[in-house]
Amino acid sequence: MPDTPHPRSTYRVQVRPGFDLDATAGLAGYLADLGVTHLYSAPLLTATPGSQHGYDVVDHRSVSPELGGEAGRQRLVRALRAAGLGLVVDIVPNHAGVARPAANPAWWDVLRRGRASAYADWFDIDWDRGRLLLPVLADAPDALDDLKLVDGELRYHEHRFPVADGTGDGTPREVHDRQHYELVGWRRGDRELTYRRFFAVSDLAGLRVEDPAVFQATHAEILRWVDAGDVDGIRVDHPDGLRDPGGYLARLRAAAPAAWLVVEKILEYGEELPDWPVDGTTGYDALAAVCGLFVDPAAEADFTALDGRLTGRHTSWQDLTHETKLAAATRLLATELNRLAALVPDLPGEQVRAALAELAAAFPVYRGYPPAGARHLAAARAEAGRRRPDLTAVLDAVTARLRDPEHELAARFPQFTGAVMAKGVEDTAYYRWSRFVALNEVGGSPAHFGVPPAEFHRFAAARQVRWPASMTTLSTHDTKRGEDVRARLAVLSELPGRWAERVADWTSRAPLPDPAFAHLLWQTAVGAWPVERERLHAYAEKAAREASVSTGWADPDPAFEHELHALVDRMYDDPELHAQLTAFADEITPAGWSNALGQKLVQLAMPGVPDTYQGTELWENSLVDPDNRRPVDFPVRRDLLARLDAGDRPAVAADGAAKLMVVSRTLRLRRDHPELFTGYRPVSVRGPAGGHAVAFDRGGAIAVATRLPLGLARAGGWRDTRLSLPVHPVTDLFTGRVYSGAELLLHDLLSTYPVALLAPTDSVEAAA
Repeated sequence: MPDTPHPRSTYRVQVRPGFDLDATAGLAGYLADLGVTHLYSAPLLTATPGSQHGYDVVDHRSVSPELGGEAGRQRLVRALRAAGLGLVVDIVPNHAGVARPAANPAWWDVLRRGRASAYADWFDIDWDRGRLLLPVLADAPDALDDLKLVDGELRYHEHRFPVADGTGDGTPREVHDRQHYELVGWRRGDRELTYRRFFAVSDLAGLRVEDPAVFQATHAEILRWVDAGDVDGIRVDHPDGLRDPGGYLARLRAAAPAAWLVVEKILEYGEELPDWPVDGTTGYDALAAVCGLFVDPAAEADFTALDGRLTGRHTSWQDLTHETKLAAATRLLATELNRLAALVPDLPGEQVRAALAELAAAFPVYRGYPPAGARHLAAARAEAGRRRPDLTAVLDAVTARLRDPEHELAARFPQFTGAVMAKGVEDTAYYRWSRFVALNEVGGSPAHFGVPPAEFHRFAAARQVRWPASMTTLSTHDTKRGEDVRARLAVLSELPGRWAERVADWTSRAPLPDPAFAHLLWQTAVGAWPVERERLHAYAEKAAREASVSTGWADPDPAFEHELHALVDRMYDDPELHAQLTAFADEITPAGWSNALGQKLVQLAMPGVPDTYQGTELWENSLVDPDNRRPVDFPVRRDLLARLDAGDRPAVAADGAAKLMVVSRTLRLRRDHPELFTGYRPVSVRGPAGGHAVAFDRGGAIAVATRLPLGLARAGGWRDTRLSLPVHPVTDLFTGRVYSGAELLLHDLLSTYPVALLAPTDSVEAAA
């Protein structure tokens, strides 16, 4: 096992039915050869039968039998140990899966026994509001007529529900009316639910892990693995959903003092991670900084103008997100808003609802953490007052309660703002704001157009000081587009005029009633091309429904969706359009590859623990989930890695071997020579093309990457641009060339690849 207190790198695997624990164990040798030190697994506890992601845990006491059960987990651990690898596991403290009550013993018992259940306090249920509402019925007044009584259970189509003792006589509806729960129409879930859920997903019920007994019961199995030495790190899913994230993490740290702990905390631009007893985040902050480094900030005005011409829209990002967040607060999350308003019974209910919704829509980050988060509440109060001066009195009254740490409203409101941000921005505004979709990424800021090198260096240096063991990533199971799609889209920032001509022509020849969404779709197609037709169809439909402008999940518009799918088909079936789309994608692909290699090297070499999402060691054109959970062809990757290790120096070409070279050589150097990655400082680049390079020294290892490659070519290349070498001689791990002297001409260094990884020559042999 690694002898470091935290991983040197991780590799994320979406363990699931169809790629179970034994299949994952079969990757151990390959991952060791790749250079990673730890497997980073999707949740392993028993989830809803058939779950493809594992975030809907139904039984915290056991490993999912669909993944191979406890025996499979032990085989995985043995395989990892034999390969010298460790294990990081993903856990889900915020919620449990309740879509199939019979699969969740605790939930089943709550439905059967109500408040008398031993598990009644496990779930965040508002028992004072009467029966537990379960929104599973069809949206029809006679839906309960389909209820049946079978084998002592109530059945509604495929759904099964328990019957309380002594209540089983009579018609199905009579029996139903005696239960501790009430089956209601699915639409009522967004308005009247009596339990806290995950975002707007009624199939995921909130857990009260702030209760020590609930914490112990839901974490005992995971902590048993930690105590046995089988698990080295824990990734905590969605801490913002918890009542007291800081208290929870303190308890988890006390229970696993030596574990590497990272939290899926999404930080807004410029926001700092609270001073929690963790090692950092899961890396969305790094993703935004790295990807922005390869976007040309000078193109912002051009893309803003293009967006206005295409859509006729001149709304700011701030106004758009206020609109989408307010809609999320008052519609999708109306049941949560109602529960909050009920905590202020001495003020008019509708005014309280309006005030809380405005505060949530104006809240600048996912949630505040008292007392340090007081400034975020103050900012929200000021903005809410500006937009709704008619609510001044009630805003003041509500804000006073939100500042009182003893008030129940102050404890619950932060859970609400995080859900409003996620649903209003990530899952709605990102699909409406199509100005430049490479920036529309989890943890990103679409209004912040690009990251100049100086800004990136400040970010990375601060990270080295404050959070040196925080994760870095470019792709996850939650990203809206794969890293290489974003890398190719970044090229458009160097071609704003040409892109404007192309997309204007295409949208005029193949119009869509929703021009903003059409712009998003054309960008996505260009970024992922060639993409299989069925994948683009699935993406287009999901994205349009998420945008909730011309269609939606609750009430799809068949006419619009027909036009949408017809547009996707034209991309493939219209010979001229298909040829133009293909030609343009081919035109920007080489620069996209340059960006992809550059951002990958920067992410892997910068301060933090780098994660590689499954399959992304080669080019990949994934879109939003479930597309990014597609099976990975690991035999191809094994074969390519063997060729590299046999001495092949690949061209930057369609097979992606050049990216695999960058990934494997960088990870191996980090694994074998951690002493070369103990600091951070920018490396001076001087000359006419200095702005096209980003270079930094990690304490012996020096990473160099090309940025804005088209602009570089237009300006005549590197010319006399030089890199200062803090140590020499050095060897480039990608080409094998040795360099001496205090300076290097970038024309020489980057003549083969757009990236270089330099290490002291006497350190290279073991890594190569």
